[in-house]
Amino acid sequence: MESIKNLYRVGNGPSSSHTLGPANAAKSFLERNGAATDFNVTLYGSLAATGKGHRTDIALEKIFNGRKLGITWRPEEFQQRHPNAMLFEAFDTDGTIIDRWMAYSVGGGAVTDDNTITESLDIYPHNTMSDILDFCHNHGMTLWQYVEETEGKEIWSFLNDIWATMESAIKRGLQTEGVIPGGLNLQRKANSYMRKAVQYRDSFRKRATLYAFALAVSEENASNGVIVTAPTCGSCGVLPAVLKYMKTFMGFKNPDIIRALATAALFGNIVKKNASISGAEVGCQGEIGVACAMASAAATQLYGGTIFQIEYSAEMGLEHHLGLTCDPIAGLVQIPCIERNVFAASRALSHNTYAMLSDGRHMISFDKVVQTMKQTGKDLPSLYKETAGGGLALFGRDLLSDLP
Repeated sequence: MESIKNLYRVGNGPSSSHTLGPANAAKSFLERNGAATDFNVTLYGSLAATGKGHRTDIALEKIFNGRKLGITWRPEEFQQRHPNAMLFEAFDTDGTIIDRWMAYSVGGGAVTDDNTITESLDIYPHNTMSDILDFCHNHGMTLWQYVEETEGKEIWSFLNDIWATMESAIKRGLQTEGVIPGGLNLQRKANSYMRKAVQYRDSFRKRATLYAFALAVSEENASNGVIVTAPTCGSCGVLPAVLKYMKTFMGFKNPDIIRALATAALFGNIVKKNASISGAEVGCQGEIGVACAMASAAATQLYGGTIFQIEYSAEMGLEHHLGLTCDPIAGLVQIPCIERNVFAASRALSHNTYAMLSDGRHMISFDKVVQTMKQTGKDLPSLYKETAGGGLALFGRDLLSDLP
């Protein structure tokens, strides 16, 4: 598996696949074609179908920064390797093509192409949670210690910065009011939820605050704010909300939090390696489902769970989101995306409690659920994988027709 540094990426929302990925690809293409005068980018499949709602064109224009750029949208045309495909072309002053590059935005801001050999980037000796658990058990090692041994002690500085970015997103989100851009006229709720939360007591106050934290990050993402992919932009509110909840109400300190971030990333990395975290490829189960698994694992570690209880908690986080479709209204990462972050955070706390009551033994392993999620994603019709052509997105057309 790759470094967890490739899972946690800092950038502007609203979509890791539709904004961060294309922006990263554009930077790479521009670096090798700086002398070109004209450019064209052809967007295919899911990348084109919801690209305007996700502001893919704005992300590309920002990178090309005033250079002559054409954007061609081909939502009905899917490339074989991945539904989020984009063809970059560079032209000289005579209009002759001097470079062409087909790239794929594969989730979490990562970009690949037909020549990429991902194995060369692998640093982890194991690719399944079962193998990792066996290794840690035989060596008397925790999951976060396994990350440290593989990545080196410098990983803690990286994760400290990641946590600082997550906390900043929560703070900004709680302070900001108004309408989220995009045309749905959706009001931000984090600020008002937090105001109400502090008026309650005990468990209701805690749960309402958790909701406010998840809303804060998700609304920042939908408004192009700076967030951390965990594992994607569309699911970026789940893990920060759970960790901030643990810090606020359970008294955990930053060193505890960043160790939980390391463990959470292991589970996200396994899904990224063996299945997908791209909503366009496997639906929202690969985004919200994986985020819930990561948050569930983090919470159980913080509560002192064994490595087997942590794995059980993560397994539930993913299992109970199997089949979740990706059907954003108007291609915007707003409805149902924002609320899904909230309830995935809530479920993560439930998974933690359930796993801690057990001895960690269970019938279905995390690895088997990952395999199932991958196959389920393949079986889902494209209408339900980030094309805004089915599900809630279809019914949302009536809502959009009523807007001024």
